[in-house]
Amino acid sequence: MPRSKQDRYRKNKGGSRSTQHSQRERTDKRRLAGESSVETVFREPSPAQKRAVEELLAGIGVPEQKPLKPDDFQLEALAAIETEDVLVTAPTGSGKTWIAREEIRRLLAAGKRAWYTTPLKALTNSKYVEFSTEFGAENVGILTGDRKENADAPLIVGTTEIFRNQLFDALRTGEQVETDFVILDEAHYLSDEERGHVWEETIILTPPRIRMLLLSATVGRAEQFARWIEDVRGTRVRVINRAGSRPVELRAAYLSHRLQLFPLFNEDGSFNRDIEQFTPERNRSFRRRR
Repeated sequence: MPRSKQDRYRKNKGGSRSTQHSQRERTDKRRLAGESSVETVFREPSPAQKRAVEELLAGIGVPEQKPLKPDDFQLEALAAIETEDVLVTAPTGSGKTWIAREEIRRLLAAGKRAWYTTPLKALTNSKYVEFSTEFGAENVGILTGDRKENADAPLIVGTTEIFRNQLFDALRTGEQVETDFVILDEAHYLSDEERGHVWEETIILTPPRIRMLLLSATVGRAEQFARWIEDVRGTRVRVINRAGSRPVELRAAYLSHRLQLFPLFNEDGSFNRDIEQFTPERNRSFRRRR
């Protein structure tokens, strides 16, 4: 049926509007957004604030190069590893990894194999780079949930879950896990509510022929932990407790939006009230954004 003049008019009119809209999209220019941040205002710090910041930053930099002198607890652990499992508990920065590195160096020189496990992919990647530089990339492999490189290397760095899975595979097939030594870094993850069973299963399933070094800065009741390991593995466990404070001091500070640095705590350990001046400004800024 022929279309009516009214239908043809509507079609032409609609098409005309569509064409005009398309032309506007091609030719119109969008307006630029406004400034995304306010201008930073610098205020001269008071003499007391300057002194506090100077004390906060004092000593930061590259330390003077000196020959390494191992601590007594490191040498004790290294000697004990020859015949026993070892649990080392020491503050962060005190040199726990040095013990592992020196034993790995000895094992590689003797043609043996080692596993270094961590609970985090980021830490695993970091150790992989560190050990590849120290022992040679051809001697180090990495195994995580999403990364597999040089898996036949004598030294494997991987997540604890991957090593646990290898133990399960060996149990099913009747084969041996190809390592002579395993390091469980961050061993206190045994108490983690969601992932602790992985460390528990790893300790239980690791054959006694594979010596074990456990490292932790925060493990609690180390002697009780060691006795449990002895019960489930049938081995002797030496506990080496490096008590005391961190050898590398921690300092906390607050950097304001004005790029001013404030120590988070005063000399007496109390909260630095100078920081409170920024709280109302942050609250107002948050309300404006909403």
